[in-house]
Amino acid sequence: MLIHLETQADLEDAVHVLVKQDPRLKPVFEVAGMPALRRREPGFAGLAHIVCGQQVSTASAAAIWGRVSAAFDPFHHDALRKARADRLGRLGLSAAKIKTLKNLAREIAAERLNLDVLANEDADAAHNTLTALHGIGPWTADVYLLFCLGHGDAWPAGDLAVQEAVKIGLGLTTRPTAKQMAPLAEPWRPLRGAAAHLWWSYYRVLKKREGVIAG
Repeated sequence: MLIHLETQADLEDAVHVLVKQDPRLKPVFEVAGMPALRRREPGFAGLAHIVCGQQVSTASAAAIWGRVSAAFDPFHHDALRKARADRLGRLGLSAAKIKTLKNLAREIAAERLNLDVLANEDADAAHNTLTALHGIGPWTADVYLLFCLGHGDAWPAGDLAVQEAVKIGLGLTTRPTAKQMAPLAEPWRPLRGAAAHLWWSYYRVLKKREGVIAG
C-alpha cells in the first residue's frame, strides 16, 4: 500500500496511525507534538536544490542555490546540460556537484530517468534508482523522495538527527547506524516517511530543551 504525504492532514492521519500501531511512539509524540509537513519542489529543480546543499552549511547552500536558480530561470535540465562548467563553478558549485548535475540533466534529457514516476514506486526501489546515479547518495535520495515527492514510506536511515532521536526515543545504548536503522523502521512501513517527520520533530524539541538550537 503506497501512501503519499501531500498535505498536513495526510501527515497527521499517518502519525496517528503510527502512534496507535506502535505504543513506543506514544511518548515520542507527546514530547514532539504533531510535526509540520515539509515539502520542496519536485522534479529536476528539487533534486538539484538538494545536491547544491550537500556537505555545506545551510547558509552556504541557500546562497549557492540562490545564485544557480537565478542564473537559470526557468530552471530546466537542458539549460544545465548545455552550460559551461566554468560558468557553473563561478556560481559556487564544486566540480563534483557540476558533474552530478550534468549527469542528471543528461539522464533526464535522454529519457532514461523520470523523477516524477518514483513517487508511485516502492520506496526501496525508488531509493535504489536514485542512488544508482552518479553523485546521488542515500541521504539525498531519501530527502528527495520524502520532501519533493511526498513519498509516505521514504526512510532517511542515514540522517544523523533521526538516528539520534531514535536512539533516545527507543532507549538504545548507542546511536544506530544507517544499516541498523532499516530493521528498526520495519514496524512503521508503509509510513516510514511520516515516522521520519515525527523523529525530526522529537529531535528538535530535545535539542531546544538542551539549548543546542534556537527556537
